[in-house]
Amino acid sequence: MTVVGIIGTIHNPELRETYHCSLALYESLITEFKPDIICGEVHPLSWQKYLKDRNNKGYWGEPASEYWELIFPLCEENQIEFVPIDWFELDVWNHFDPFGGYSEEQREELQRIDDEWFLKQMSTHAAGNIPFNSVEFDEMTRLKYEWLNQINPTAHNIRWVVRNQIMIQRVKNTIDSNPDKRILCIVGADHNDLFQETLIQEPIQLVYPLR
Repeated sequence: MTVVGIIGTIHNPELRETYHCSLALYESLITEFKPDIICGEVHPLSWQKYLKDRNNKGYWGEPASEYWELIFPLCEENQIEFVPIDWFELDVWNHFDPFGGYSEEQREELQRIDDEWFLKQMSTHAAGNIPFNSVEFDEMTRLKYEWLNQINPTAHNIRWVVRNQIMIQRVKNTIDSNPDKRILCIVGADHNDLFQETLIQEPIQLVYPLR
């Protein structure tokens, strides 16, 4: 049977250190899982750029630093196949600002509330064995995105719902073409809940959290 695991990561190096989810932790989780394939939150175009030039750090701040510093080298060292699964198209993405259409004063207030949601998410870091990989974190994240949907349902649909649907479909495609393999999904922790909710319906053994 195909085994699929999920690791939710924190992209910011400073936050990783603050909340005890270092690259060393991520490396130990990957090593324990022993994946044949890693599906990562990397845009396919960025992956192609990396393959052509290992020193090219992509564009638009993507991929996140854990890929350059850990995951790509680990895949190369251990002959793990890497599959990029992220999706966004900037010519579309930039027209769907979650706070678009609000006045400057309203935007400031919405940003303040958004920051509060982030702090609520961070407050759950110790709830499970892996920071930000827990029922408590996932529930807080779900509530945050319900709020964002209320603020701007159109932007939420494009930037979150559709994006996750495409990312998860790319994982499903990988599952379908690689039966009986060990596949590890490495995504920003905000994606944990939707990935688990969808992939648990597949005829696979789903492992989340990994510890």
